[in-house]
Amino acid sequence: MRVLLTWSDRAPRRRRGEGGVDEGPILRLLATGDTAYDVALILSPRADRAGARALAIEAEAFVGRAEVWAVDLPDPTDHAAIFSILQALLPDVPRDAEVDVLLSAGTPQAQTLWVILVQAGLLQARMLQVIPARFVPGLHPAPVREVRLDIDGFPEIRALREEVVQLRARIGVVGADFVGEGPQMRQLAERIARVAGTAVPVVILGETGTGKELVARAIHRGSARAAGPFVAENCGAFTEGVLQSELFGHEAGAFTGATGRRRGLFEQADGGTLFLDELGELPPSVQVRLLRVLQEGTVRRVGGEEPVPVDVRIIGATHRDLRAMVAAGTFREDLWYRLAGAVLSVPPLRARGSDLEALVVRLLREAGRPDLAVSRSAWEALRAWRWPGNVRELQAEVRRWTVFCDAVVTRADLSPELQAGAPPGPAEAPLRAGEAPTPTLAAAVEAAEEAAIRAAWAAEGGNRSGTARRLGVDRNTLKRKLARYGVA
Repeated sequence: MRVLLTWSDRAPRRRRGEGGVDEGPILRLLATGDTAYDVALILSPRADRAGARALAIEAEAFVGRAEVWAVDLPDPTDHAAIFSILQALLPDVPRDAEVDVLLSAGTPQAQTLWVILVQAGLLQARMLQVIPARFVPGLHPAPVREVRLDIDGFPEIRALREEVVQLRARIGVVGADFVGEGPQMRQLAERIARVAGTAVPVVILGETGTGKELVARAIHRGSARAAGPFVAENCGAFTEGVLQSELFGHEAGAFTGATGRRRGLFEQADGGTLFLDELGELPPSVQVRLLRVLQEGTVRRVGGEEPVPVDVRIIGATHRDLRAMVAAGTFREDLWYRLAGAVLSVPPLRARGSDLEALVVRLLREAGRPDLAVSRSAWEALRAWRWPGNVRELQAEVRRWTVFCDAVVTRADLSPELQAGAPPGPAEAPLRAGEAPTPTLAAAVEAAEEAAIRAAWAAEGGNRSGTARRLGVDRNTLKRKLARYGVA
């Protein structure tokens, strides 16, 4: 939808010498036919709304619909009053519309405020000027001009823009799904706000389950790309060939089964952010292609010949030590320097002891069991555990409680590894009616299996293939058991 936004042209019609009657800038703009408008929104002080309505009737000969927005404006030269009116009306402009504002209608003060709103980024619009008829004695080659003002060089403008970006980034962090008031999380939030306001690539370091994708989403939400797509992918989830197709796309016939063209994740994330989890799992050939994308801003689909331009911000994450991998030659040094425009570290849950209770409360609320209480001995066991799976492990633990606990979570309700890894606590409440004092053999085997899977999962850093090899089972079996125990 294309919308024309303008103040009413209330000036008396003037003779153009022998050329006839001057219809005013609004009708002259519409009569050129250079742009087809679906809607014309005409602002007018209430005192002049009759003239504005007559103008709207004439305008409907050129547009699909013309509306008059009558406003309380006793003094059309009052900058502050005009600004307040426009600030209140702009949210009513269709959000998905392409907007043109006409600078040639209205008082000089009204025209000036259009410029301020557009240049400040408060109104996304094209500014148009219609040359006054008295300056156009005959046919003019360009009676309508687009107005562009390059004021980026002014120090005041730069400072204001940077401040707006930082404020937007801080709001994005506040709106993120972060829980924690400890010093490490406060510092992380501050760094996210700083990084979000820039365009540099970001690498997020942290153990499995610490919430690296939440950090990436907060950066995206606080950036100038917030309106664009956020596309996430785990680089360790695919074989080398499939990963190349996923990231860069492919042409029809590029390989067996490629029956049509496919846009890769870079193209899907154009104008937004691409989050690549588990960067340390990138095969060498994919590292080379990723480096070229970062250097040239183009991708070449698998089996394709033509480069495709993309505008994407890369945020990567890994639980591995990429610097050590660079030193060992398993990760390209030039790619590391390209990606590490900013490096953020997410603290593990064991370093966030003060946040544990708030996280449990939040997870219980999200699981629909805010009424579930946690006994003192259970809290002691939770605080004593090292949480190798971090917040993701805690989330799985809380999810188990919502299934097996009625009103109070006792130490006996915790996972076997939490009970084994915690110091003895005070005596629990008496057993509930019908509760067996000794677990059955099947329950004991199940608990041992779950503990073994969790331990292997943590040792392999959440890598499914490595965990399957360590346990001596195939990937499909492991996948079913991971889902059964809520590990991943």
